Amino acid sequence: MGEPEGSGAAPRPRVRRPATVREAKALAHPLRVRILRLCLTRELTNKELADRLETTPGTVLYHVRQLVEAGLLVPAPVRTGASGALEKPYRATGESWWLDNSDAAAGPEAAAAPVEAFLQELGEAGLESVRAYTRFALHLSDEDVAELDRRILAVLDEYVVTEDQRADRPHYSGVFLLHRLAE
Repeated sequence: MGEPEGSGAAPRPRVRRPATVREAKALAHPLRVRILRLCLTRELTNKELADRLETTPGTVLYHVRQLVEAGLLVPAPVRTGASGALEKPYRATGESWWLDNSDAAAGPEAAAAPVEAFLQELGEAGLESVRAYTRFALHLSDEDVAELDRRILAVLDEYVVTEDQRADRPHYSGVFLLHRLAE
């Protein structure tokens, strides 16, 4: 996205963009969201993902193919495993962070996938893993909601673009979710 290495020019900042229909559909399943998160910080094979997610390699392969076709996951170089067999790992491209409106392109069920994935991850980590928590209720217009979302994403994006500078620190996950209360 930026200038070629060694050109001296600073890379252009990445910006959010609407998801394509293919990207949105790829993000519409909690298992695929979890695969992306797991492959964001290290390259994992189909078997490693299946073991980590406690599912079958066939199930994982199906979802990995969906993510690869959408350009959200890419094959990494083949490596030799501990047993001497060749392994085909995958890594996330990081593009999923920069997508907006994925639920609009894939339908209403897509909005639940990241929430379900987050709840599964939180359950796996345990409640003792929670480091910060804020609960709130606000009266907001549609414009207020858009402004709050824009401002929170701007703060998070500042951290995302400098993530490589903190790779030696503990890994955290979070979600900002705003919902309208039942009347």
